[in-house]
Amino acid sequence: MDVIVFGKHVEVDPALRAVTLDKLERLGKFANDVRRIDVDYGLHQTRRAGDACTCEILVHLKHHLVKGTAAAAEHAMALDLALEKVEHQMRRLHERRVRRGNRARGRDAREESTNGRGELDENDDAGPAIVKTKQFTVKPMNPEEAALQMELLGHDFFLFRNTESDNAAVLYRRRDGALGLIEVTG
Repeated sequence: MDVIVFGKHVEVDPALRAVTLDKLERLGKFANDVRRIDVDYGLHQTRRAGDACTCEILVHLKHHLVKGTAAAAEHAMALDLALEKVEHQMRRLHERRVRRGNRARGRDAREESTNGRGELDENDDAGPAIVKTKQFTVKPMNPEEAALQMELLGHDFFLFRNTESDNAAVLYRRRDGALGLIEVTG
């Protein structure tokens, strides 16, 4: 893990740099994908002398950025406060990752042990299994009628034949609540 320590309007002395590197080592217990940590010390003139020294910690993970900022009377105190914030966020991220991983492992173990009928599945590397198949007649209608049908049925998607283009289409509810339309061409 690369640690970059720099200062804005302040010189970072070797003692502060050593303390910073030593304290940041404990972030490794929360994630093994820490790529780089940027520590930015600053000195800002404020009305209160107790908030003049600032510390900003930015942790670059594989798919996330974690940031903590604090101000105090001394840079070492600001480092401790910012590190508390970063550790809290890293702990939450770690717990989320562990929960998500445990859910996936439990699901994978169930899928590997049975094929849905209580029988052992000998085809372990076949990928995701299709557990249900439905067949139904696709009715021709326009997208407005399909939206009405989807609402009446209480579904999140609806398959139909678009009368405007004579193609198969899927109407679906997006996460933002709006509707989307996927249409087959060719």
